[in-house]
Amino acid sequence: MNTKDKTWLQKGLAFQCQGSGKCCISRGEYGFVYLTDDDRKNMAKALSMSLTEFTQKHCDQSDGTYHLKEIKNQPECRFLKNSKCSVYEGRPTQCRTWPFWPENLNAKAWKRDVVNFCPGAGKGPTHSYSEIRKIAAEQAYSEEELFDEILDHWTKF
Repeated sequence: MNTKDKTWLQKGLAFQCQGSGKCCISRGEYGFVYLTDDDRKNMAKALSMSLTEFTQKHCDQSDGTYHLKEIKNQPECRFLKNSKCSVYEGRPTQCRTWPFWPENLNAKAWKRDVVNFCPGAGKGPTHSYSEIRKIAAEQAYSEEELFDEILDHWTKF
């Protein structure tokens, strides 16, 4: 992170979910919701299902990494019901850490990918720099876990 972005971020960022469900709809890009092992366990628990049952019913695997199955001709997440997450308490890291993803934490990306897209940007409490760092670190750690799963998958061949 460059000094300019760090200075911008140290002021904190106001964000409060407005319940629009926009973050749960693919914007025409690669829209998988990736799942760590803990994500799958938490979602299964929220749905009162076994891990095996949840995985078989709701997950696909690409390159050794689990992600939620997409429903053909449906751009939104399979768990989005009336603009609300039906598994909110068990939602995956990728969803729980939005919009404080590392790739969003510079002024240009924040304006382009969050402010211009998400009605919660600029509303509600201001999240401190340390709070944002903690959330972004959780997302980054999740991405590392997923990357390790991909590497494990490909080293088997």
